[in-house]
Amino acid sequence: MDSIALTYSLLDPIMTVIRPITGFVTALSAGITQNFVSKAPDDPQDGVPDRTCPVDGCCDGVDCDPAEHRRHHSFGEKLRAGSRFAMNELLEDLATWFLIGVILAGTISALVPDWFIAHSLGSGFLAYLAMLVAGLPMYVCATMSTPIAAALIVKGLSPGAALVFLVAGPATNVATITMVGGLLGRRTLGIYLASIVICTLLMAFVTDAVYTAAGVSAGAQVGAASGELVPYWLEIAAAGVLALLIARVYWNGIRRRLSESVQKQDSDDGLESASACGCGHEPPGDG
Repeated sequence: MDSIALTYSLLDPIMTVIRPITGFVTALSAGITQNFVSKAPDDPQDGVPDRTCPVDGCCDGVDCDPAEHRRHHSFGEKLRAGSRFAMNELLEDLATWFLIGVILAGTISALVPDWFIAHSLGSGFLAYLAMLVAGLPMYVCATMSTPIAAALIVKGLSPGAALVFLVAGPATNVATITMVGGLLGRRTLGIYLASIVICTLLMAFVTDAVYTAAGVSAGAQVGAASGELVPYWLEIAAAGVLALLIARVYWNGIRRRLSESVQKQDSDDGLESASACGCGHEPPGDG
């Protein structure tokens, strides 16, 4: 949901719809193909879902009737719990990658000439392949890739090629390729990569065709949708709030690391004191 909202904010409504559809088609194709070419495990193991209450952990969901628990917390309590999650855990996951994406997008916008991408890549099959080569091995999360794609579109990259980067980049990287191949086998890895490549290329053609048929310039539409709905003063205020929340995330991380460092130092000092006082504790080390 965060990447969908970011796509609408930084790109346009067409890409906001096409991007999740492409992800859905790619994943479904990979799963169906895997089922057809692979043998079912002899002893399938059913996963145990975590039914712990996400609001305040009031029950583990095992001995609690789900119908009763749905009425256990008020809407306000659920809203506060969701807001806490969004401003803490979720923002901790997104903040660094979002900032990296914004910095890279700003660098592309400032340093790359307007003619460079339009003349060297632009649109067409070669642009799609170039985005595949750039996106597949790199670790690019969905949040980080969105502002980069927006900057590339403004510089002349076709929306279809940008879609390839938006989907293929977050879908895999060198570490994921190694893990999938090691844990699930080379056949599954081949299906996984082939599904990403084939589906993203096909959807790239569809995307460019949709923009052409609609007579929409992707570069001109970048960021326009959110600007039409949100007044400029509210955009600036929201950006300020987001900056403060991100700063809070980093400040909490610094405090947490300092606290862990102090606790570790106190623990080490306690061990040294115990070994020095002769109170029966063996000092760490050989013997």
